[in-house]
Amino acid sequence: MINPIQTDALTAAPGMEEGAVATAQEMAMGKLKESDVDDYIKRLLDAGYAGKSTKGVCLRNAEISSICSRVREIFLDQPPLIELEAPVKIVGDIHGQYSDLIRMFEMCGFPPSSNFLFLGDYVDRGKHSLETILLLMCYKIKFPENFFLLRGNHECANVTRVYGFYDECKRRCNVKIWKTFVDTFNCVSTTLPC
Repeated sequence: MINPIQTDALTAAPGMEEGAVATAQEMAMGKLKESDVDDYIKRLLDAGYAGKSTKGVCLRNAEISSICSRVREIFLDQPPLIELEAPVKIVGDIHGQYSDLIRMFEMCGFPPSSNFLFLGDYVDRGKHSLETILLLMCYKIKFPENFFLLRGNHECANVTRVYGFYDECKRRCNVKIWKTFVDTFNCVSTTLPC
């Protein structure tokens, strides 16, 4: 199995022992440590390699909310016009095809070995939109200067209500998580039409 995360960075991962209450409170306030993000990436990749479709997500709702909160801050801090230097891998229209996303990373290199620009349409249609967008957001948090996400037409409340992301969030998490994602999508720069 390919695992691009350093195992020594995972020692401070949140667990259910004594410090779990403090960690949950920090997550509720949107504070993320680098070790938390490494743990989330590892868990998301492990879920992808396991290949099983589960009702739940490998991250708790508080963890998902803290990821959205942190990545929203990053999006708001970066300029709306992104100027990138080559080489950059350009990827579009993943639509919840999580296994395809992982396969693409295996072929092109996991961040930060390659620079990436994603053109939007991360969610809807596929069965694993949550894992797809969460992994991308975690990489954006970890590598904000090498990993760029633009907003496609499917990162919009009205479209996700029709094409599946709303239903996936409602079924696997709750509607509040969907609203959190929509708030985050509203902070992402849009892809310019050709």
